[in-house]
Amino acid sequence: MTAAGRGGGEPLPGLEDAPADATVLRMLLGAQLRRFREAADVTPEQAGYEIRASPSKISRMENGKVKLKVRDVADLLTLYRVTDEAVRGQFLALAERSGEPDWWTRYRDVVPGWFEAYIGLEAAASAIRTFEVQFVPGLLQTERYARAVTIPAQPPRRPGPADDAEQRVALRLKRQDLLHRPDPPRVWAVLDEAVLHRPVGGPAVMRAQLRHLAELAGLKHVTIQVVPFARAVHAAEAGSFTVLRFAEPDLPDIVYAEQLTGALYLNQRSDVERYLQAASELGSQALTPDATIRFIEQAARDL
Repeated sequence: MTAAGRGGGEPLPGLEDAPADATVLRMLLGAQLRRFREAADVTPEQAGYEIRASPSKISRMENGKVKLKVRDVADLLTLYRVTDEAVRGQFLALAERSGEPDWWTRYRDVVPGWFEAYIGLEAAASAIRTFEVQFVPGLLQTERYARAVTIPAQPPRRPGPADDAEQRVALRLKRQDLLHRPDPPRVWAVLDEAVLHRPVGGPAVMRAQLRHLAELAGLKHVTIQVVPFARAVHAAEAGSFTVLRFAEPDLPDIVYAEQLTGALYLNQRSDVERYLQAASELGSQALTPDATIRFIEQAARDL
């Protein structure tokens, strides 16, 4: 059925139960806008001209990378011959909702621009697969460990205010709420053994952190594995990465790889498949989940 042929107040596919998170909602609406445009045989250049914008802005809208202006969306729906009032009304209402502040907006002063998208994507993911070579993943950190990691991260000779550091810690801990919500994502974390031995915050902090890891590993939706030093070579020598998967079929898997001054977001299927293959190989090279818990508990006793 074409966009113009939708009738009877039929809900938009994939948006019947639209997510509350604005970042993901923009991505879903963007994917639907692209379908409408392609069904109407309209080019990005034509669409951009209609709303007095460049084709690159149309691309950013369709990829959920910019906020959607309701007026622009209304003009595009008209251009795409989406005439059913019920469909238009639903879409415009969701577009307006997608402009609402994300929950983490109050932390914006201490969040790098390149990390903003990740927070929204992480909160909406149905599965999170991560590999870490240096620190315990943020979702699994204790407050004292998070503070020890975060506060030294201030730029040298230009330390930020103490409350900025505390805000960073508070944001990291707030992100962990998703582990305890009624529908938590499936979290699978593979850690290099070096993570267990790096003395972040001193022995007491590390001992508590390792015990916390062992406790989290007991949750049915959390799997933790360690790649021991005995595995001299493993599948992710290039460094840490995270793969996010979503329940919504319109959202592709996304690979997130953090760098010193930014981050990579990869969603090309060939790239994602390579990282998923690396994640699977790491799982087979690492200790089993049960052996990992024993290994972590022993590391805590050795401190």
